[in-house]
Amino acid sequence: FFSPLITLNTMKFSILATAAFTIAPAAAEIYFKEQFNDEAWKDRWTEPTGWKAKHEMGKWKHTAGEYYGDSSDKGIQTSEDARFYGLSAPLTKTFNSSDGKDLVLQYSVKHEQNLDCGGAYIKLLPGDNFDAANFGGDTPYSVMFGPDICGHSNKRTHVILHSDNKNDNLLIKKDIPTETDNLTHLYTLVVRTDNTFEVFVDNKSVR
Repeated sequence: FFSPLITLNTMKFSILATAAFTIAPAAAEIYFKEQFNDEAWKDRWTEPTGWKAKHEMGKWKHTAGEYYGDSSDKGIQTSEDARFYGLSAPLTKTFNSSDGKDLVLQYSVKHEQNLDCGGAYIKLLPGDNFDAANFGGDTPYSVMFGPDICGHSNKRTHVILHSDNKNDNLLIKKDIPTETDNLTHLYTLVVRTDNTFEVFVDNKSVR
């Protein structure tokens, strides 16, 4: 499952998501792709109803944002401050890391206002017995990736990998920078078959 999970105090952003799993860039096999360019995105994604109380959950807005190059190039945007946001959708097919393929997870984020505290994470979840209605911050995941901003000191891109064998999460503690302006930025995580990883922001390697 491919799932954006957003836990916020004050935040707005537009997000366009594309995930690909590949052996080599020239021979990519796409397991999930979402551009949010049609109203049918609501049919492809499930909002959790059992994670938080209804009054704590914010509403998604389908929009190109306050400024754009193409009005038809839309994303989903958080519309209310101090709310929780979450969505989940199934992959087209199951990805198995033992198949000898690199994993590429990529999506774009645009913050249209200054943030006090907020994170725009993408999570890859195991598909067994997944409960979309109760998807939330405590739902087990395999990969968590994305920018996090809270105050003036905490501005970083999180990479957290989960190991079922160790029943633990591996947080990559070395700081990975994140963008804090109000422009669109492309975040990419590559997890390779040799157990190394690389993070790109706007196609520039930052870790």
